[in-house]
Amino acid sequence: MLTINVAVLLAVVIFFRLRRRTQARSRNDELLTVLIVLAFGVLIAPTTFGQGVAQTMGQIADGITQSGR
Repeated sequence: MLTINVAVLLAVVIFFRLRRRTQARSRNDELLTVLIVLAFGVLIAPTTFGQGVAQTMGQIADGITQSGR
């Protein structure tokens, strides 16, 4: 039996959608891409990988904030 992880499937869809040229996108196409990326974020956030990404981004943001002081 084949199982498909929805987060992996969305990652593949996002990859192929972002490879397209920006000039060829309509407003609705861009909105759909944003919704897909949001759904991907919601699916990946509770995982250990998602927590690691959140911590890394927080450290980068803290570093940028402290370098500006």
